[in-house]
Amino acid sequence: MNVNDTAAIVTGGASGLGAATAAALAAQGAQVFAFDLPTAIENAPEVAGVTYVGVDVTDAEQVAAAVETAAGTGVPLRTVVNCAGIGPSMRILGKKGPHDLALYAKVVQVNLIGTFNVLTLAAEKIAATEPLEHGQRGVVINTASIAAYDGQVGQAAYASSKGGVVGLTLPAARDLAQHGIRVLTIAPGLVETPMLATVSEEFRAGLAAGVPFPARLARPEEYAQLALSMVEHDYLNGEVVRMDGALRMAPR
Repeated sequence: MNVNDTAAIVTGGASGLGAATAAALAAQGAQVFAFDLPTAIENAPEVAGVTYVGVDVTDAEQVAAAVETAAGTGVPLRTVVNCAGIGPSMRILGKKGPHDLALYAKVVQVNLIGTFNVLTLAAEKIAATEPLEHGQRGVVINTASIAAYDGQVGQAAYASSKGGVVGLTLPAARDLAQHGIRVLTIAPGLVETPMLATVSEEFRAGLAAGVPFPARLARPEEYAQLALSMVEHDYLNGEVVRMDGALRMAPR
């Protein structure tokens, strides 16, 4: 599928994986709507072809309004890439007591329910577009994590939420097949994003050394490259692709 002269939505589009993906889609001729929290958009880079929209992905009304905007440009909405997510850590039983239930719920709400919310409301608009060859109308790419498979100490909430995204992939692809919408998921490993920006260079080097090959952190642009390849490859559907340099996470 070609993204030129189409509309695209990227959540978490103000930074990290989302910003790189929004820029890559825009460079290919898409009109990109980057959804993110207003506070994040304040520091977002100006990119030709990218329009920032203040959206909380967990709020159905906000998402519905933002999707309506993206679908009303005069070009068909064809692509959605869900990158919005959070990753706080806490042990189930730690020095300060049991895992905070509100924190667990918030992580699942943003990472899993937010992804489902955008997928569902955007799919409704994509399904209303004119079909392309073989009845194809569009593609939704979600973001999981290798933590879905190799969750570490302190990642119970994060791994649960990302495991849910993995589990969503195939049934969503099957549900939306009749509408010509493909659903795929990327499970990144260690990527140089704002989530890792707060740790020391020494710690980052240690993380990179643990990757079999290439022994470095992934770049957001590599995630964007993979996402665009998935958009273009019309026979990829219902699949989760790990982007991790063959890394398998240790318990801690």
